[in-house]
Amino acid sequence: MKTIMILVVSAMLATTGFSKPTDKQFETISNIQQTDSATFKVFGQCGMCKKRIEKAAKQLDGVSEAKWDVDSKEFTARYDAAKVSEKEIQEKIASVGHDTEKVKATDEAYGTLPGCCKYDRPDTK
Repeated sequence: MKTIMILVVSAMLATTGFSKPTDKQFETISNIQQTDSATFKVFGQCGMCKKRIEKAAKQLDGVSEAKWDVDSKEFTARYDAAKVSEKEIQEKIASVGHDTEKVKATDEAYGTLPGCCKYDRPDTK
């Protein structure tokens, strides 16, 4: 087994060599290292809320994935931490009328929500 492993590693080194990584490889490594994720509560009621919440988050440069679960009210985002912060994501979601754990939507933004999307507003910071 050890011999097979040595042969496999040797073959890999022979095909890839000991060359320096290219600029593109460094860029890929950089992007991977900067990807972060966040999960937090976002208040809403229905499928229309889901579309609105996810769309708002995805409009931010650096957000690669945004998902909100109607039942659990859990929002999860994957994003480039060098381009956007979790706080900015929460602020963007609040700007379309949905309170998050840390950011409360303005009364004006909340007021623009359709009737089916209105929810009991929690106390947020």
